[in-house]
Amino acid sequence: MFDLSEKKINDSQLKAQTLDPSSGGFVCFEGWVRDNNQGKDVHKLAYEAYPKLAIKEGNKIIAEAIEKYDIKKALCTHRVGLLEIGDMAVWVGVSAAHRDAAFKACRYILDEVKSRVPIWKNESWTDGESGWVEQES
Repeated sequence: MFDLSEKKINDSQLKAQTLDPSSGGFVCFEGWVRDNNQGKDVHKLAYEAYPKLAIKEGNKIIAEAIEKYDIKKALCTHRVGLLEIGDMAVWVGVSAAHRDAAFKACRYILDEVKSRVPIWKNESWTDGESGWVEQES
């Protein structure tokens, strides 16, 4: 359900795992590394995580979404390690009988992962500096 990956995210494989024949809709979110953040030019970034706790909390969030929104399946993968501009950093996918539940559950999973899962982002800026960045909504 929730996973951390040091490799590039294979979105087509994740989508195939999330689809369900009893679902009428599928919603996904892809978050990519952009070249700027909070007024600074970003060169690259690195994500670090506490894997055991991250996977436990991520799976708890997905279970909450399944119960709260009555969805069929949900997956979330977050990258760790060094990422370049344009790399996919996070993928969330949800299948549900109806679109409203799928949209709401996808947003819930992403927001909760960003606020509760122990994953930290260290950005390297084009001015040669770097620093830890608080996760944004």
